[in-house]
Amino acid sequence: MPEPTLIYNLFPPLVGPIPRWEKHLERIAAMGFTWIYLNPIHTPGLSGSLYAVKDYFGINPLFSPEGGQDPEKALAHFLKEAGRRGLKVMLDLVINHTAIDSPLVTQHPQWYAHDAQGKIKNPGAIDPADATKVTVWGDLAELEYWPPPDPEGLLHFWDTVISHYLRLGFMGFRADAAYKIPGDIWSRLIGEARNLEPGVEFFAETLGCRLEECAQLSSSGFDFLYNSSKWWDFQADWCLEQYNRFRHLAPSISFPETHDTHRLAAEARGAVEVVRQRYLFAAFFSTGLMMPMGYEYGFQKRLHVVNTRPQDWETPTHDLRSYITNVNRMKKGCAVLLEEGPMIRANPQEEPVVMLLKSRAQQRGRVLAVINATREPRTAVIPDLGAFLGRPRRAWQDLTPDMVPLKLQKTMDFPLLPSRIRLFHNPEAPPLREEE
Repeated sequence: MPEPTLIYNLFPPLVGPIPRWEKHLERIAAMGFTWIYLNPIHTPGLSGSLYAVKDYFGINPLFSPEGGQDPEKALAHFLKEAGRRGLKVMLDLVINHTAIDSPLVTQHPQWYAHDAQGKIKNPGAIDPADATKVTVWGDLAELEYWPPPDPEGLLHFWDTVISHYLRLGFMGFRADAAYKIPGDIWSRLIGEARNLEPGVEFFAETLGCRLEECAQLSSSGFDFLYNSSKWWDFQADWCLEQYNRFRHLAPSISFPETHDTHRLAAEARGAVEVVRQRYLFAAFFSTGLMMPMGYEYGFQKRLHVVNTRPQDWETPTHDLRSYITNVNRMKKGCAVLLEEGPMIRANPQEEPVVMLLKSRAQQRGRVLAVINATREPRTAVIPDLGAFLGRPRRAWQDLTPDMVPLKLQKTMDFPLLPSRIRLFHNPEAPPLREEE
């Protein structure tokens, strides 16, 4: 079976100095995660934003050890301790822009994009939920890639940054706004990184990009893309259409929330069933799965790339560690959920109980997700389970974590509490055909 990609986003400002990060490793490993993702840890510019990098080789003073220890040595120790627990660590790689006050602005002005008046451009981003909303960041300076005026100089600089962190012990990089950089640039950077560390993995953050922007990354060597299923209402067509078009480019990563979104527990007004539903749905939907620090405890205060501090650690509103552990264990044991196979809507649109059918791409195995998309109790009706999952050699399997397994039979109707999902599995079912 493929190696599972289960990512825990340790948000550094919420924890503080690097040595404090280590106390979270046991909890992260115990929940079954296989990766830790760190947001940028570099020296920031005047705005203080994690994503306004001033010095790519310096460590943010917020994370310097309190005892005066060399921060780079503390970081290397953290990476070794993570590896000792079976956790690989990825670092945010921000190469679309730098801080506006980075020394690179004056040392290499030719690397930057300029407007008609000759002023360095500030980058922006499209809201994945509303393409008409564009945010522009005045504290950032946009680098020029279309085409880069000094490709060899710029590529050499990024090669030195990536190799520096590989030598420290990082095994992956999340490429921030990856679609804003040409695929051939990524191909060269990823190729050079794999020459140094063959096992390194690259994760393309592609939220809000158009298909053509994402498609130009298809030959770049990215191991994963991020998808927008977090914003899906379980009804509109766009999510399944996007999934089935993008899955041929690379497998994807789903998440119930990120450091860029509001906390789901706050949006759900503390309704733990919604928090549980969205985590299980993300585990079903994509090959990879990610959640940010505090999700397991129902934290409600939004993470902030400038202002978050350790004192923002909250009193838990709930404790989902056991549930998350069981979902992760279920995902690890089901081959259908560890690859980006075809997926279809299995019942009419606009039904309050949504049925999604997913299979492996080439080999046998299907999973049917039965989702109560409402906050009210519903009844799920399946007239012929075999039509979805085929005939099993022994019996169909109820994979749903933390629920008494249903006795599965050909014709079924059963109650679904508000915001609940049930997952039914047949490892012997043939893969779905594209036309289905």
